[in-house]
Amino acid sequence: MGKGRIEAFSDGVIAIIITIMVLELKVPHQADIHTLLPLLPVFLSYVLSFIMIGIYWNNHHHMFHAVHHVRGGVLWANLHLLFWLSLTPFTTAWMGENHIESVPVAVYGFVLMMSGIAYYILARALIRLEGEGSALATAFGRDRKGKISVVIYAAAIALAFLNPWIAIACYVGVALIWLIPDRRVEHELLLAHPAKDGGDHPSTGA
Repeated sequence: MGKGRIEAFSDGVIAIIITIMVLELKVPHQADIHTLLPLLPVFLSYVLSFIMIGIYWNNHHHMFHAVHHVRGGVLWANLHLLFWLSLTPFTTAWMGENHIESVPVAVYGFVLMMSGIAYYILARALIRLEGEGSALATAFGRDRKGKISVVIYAAAIALAFLNPWIAIACYVGVALIWLIPDRRVEHELLLAHPAKDGGDHPSTGA
């Protein structure tokens, strides 16, 4: 079956997730700059989660650009990923409203870790469908960044009970790892499907 609907559905869900998160930023009733200070933890939580969701959307887009069709197993794997991502607004709000306390920070990390695992499951499902010799399989490789991220999340969950800010630093560290451009999929797509004149170039993400 075609991949258009799963991409459109995923884009819609991710857009809703971001919208729900920003709605947690309550507007102060006073016009004093000091009224914004209590919102700082909520805002910082929102920024971190926005970046995380943006990273998933970016990588999801590139990954599906590398495949030609999907099957039922891929649909369920994609829903599994969206399930964990959809919990991000709740854990973000809980963490922000409670001013970065240990339990909310640990639960936030658990959702991040499960999202990472779900993404890995989805990637493996697509690779099985496309074949081990496909451009996606070559680009994905051993997925060291993904595995390292899950390990850091697991460590951060435990560290949250020691010092929640250390756990937050771990989450930020993972985000920085993924913000560094990873051209693997784009490079392999370019090799497998050289851009034609007037056509979409894989490296543009179009």
